[in-house]
Amino acid sequence: MMHTQSSLLDVQAAAKARVFPPFSLRRLLETVFSPGKGESVAILIDLPEPERVKDFNFLSDTALSIQRHAYDVFHEGLLRGEVPSLTYNKNSFFAYKITGGSNLDLPSTAFNIHGEPINLENDVYPHFDIILCISTYSATAPLTAFAHKYGFRGATLHGLNPIILATGLSVDYREVSRDAEKLRLGLTRAQRVEMDFSTHDRDMTLTLILNGQEAQKSHGLCEPGVPDVANLPAGEVYFVPESAHGQFPLVYEDGTHGLMQVERGRIVRAELLSGNAATIAAHNKKLASDPVTGELGELGFGTQILPFSGRDIQDEKVLGTLHVATGRSDHLGGSLTPDKFAEHSNATHDDILFAPHKTPQVRVTQARAYWADGTSRVILENYRPSEWFYGLISAS
Repeated sequence: MMHTQSSLLDVQAAAKARVFPPFSLRRLLETVFSPGKGESVAILIDLPEPERVKDFNFLSDTALSIQRHAYDVFHEGLLRGEVPSLTYNKNSFFAYKITGGSNLDLPSTAFNIHGEPINLENDVYPHFDIILCISTYSATAPLTAFAHKYGFRGATLHGLNPIILATGLSVDYREVSRDAEKLRLGLTRAQRVEMDFSTHDRDMTLTLILNGQEAQKSHGLCEPGVPDVANLPAGEVYFVPESAHGQFPLVYEDGTHGLMQVERGRIVRAELLSGNAATIAAHNKKLASDPVTGELGELGFGTQILPFSGRDIQDEKVLGTLHVATGRSDHLGGSLTPDKFAEHSNATHDDILFAPHKTPQVRVTQARAYWADGTSRVILENYRPSEWFYGLISAS
């Protein structure tokens, strides 16, 4: 069923009208983790020169705003005892060298606040109940693997900024979890999802094959006693596609627009739509030398009414947006692990977000889900959730 634009929810207007409670470190951490009394917590940050964590010397660099939030909000807040159920001291703060890519493996060596090198696997992971990673690039995939190995729980909060603190981290994650579960149940066991795109006077469709798998959710809650890592802000329903075919547009970091040709679950080649031909050539060279870099390892739909923050970590959680991701998928239940890449530096998990502020030249005219019994549902149109999809949240 098609919908008129006016009948669909304007999520950003709703987000502007929404009143968010003031950020509370206690509410966030006690809601996400429900910690037992005295559980220990550590903070990890990334730095271009991790030795500068010594005596917190990195604070003099105004460009390191994410790491500044890690210190001001989380480190100082925990030291002040804002979360009395957690045990924290100033020596529980560590820095590793910035990885340079989303979800690349973390280095084994890090530094403590005395400037001494330490080994993360020997000196950090086995010794803390909860680990908070506040970084430039996402560390969800590698930290999840270590959580399962060493038994801790954690959260990754890459790209932290004031908008995220005031909105995406100020919500009640029990409500986020309930809404995500309703949307998960609505989409689960779909056979396929089709997404229609329009850009540069061209229309294209990408089909992702799901084969009736259970939908998963990123909902922000870590069950006590179960090793896990929450990606915060949370709020999405996602699948790990079994295959894919068709076409979709990609906007590169330099503004180049490309057309991705997808076969057998992977991007096999890129074509220039506008911008720099050298960018397309470099991508095609990478696809040829390391084909798994083009594998589509995730399809996700946002579930929250939030303002856009300018950071994908929050913006992909906004209701009405969707994202696909290429590369590593083991942290989502997929089979693509870092050892399957030809180059270690290519073993990233890169989200490709489609949202009106991020990809204004690209229209997602419609996304639809199909089930084995012949049922089909429109999920969103033109970056607005369908009446059916939004209605799932208000359903009892």
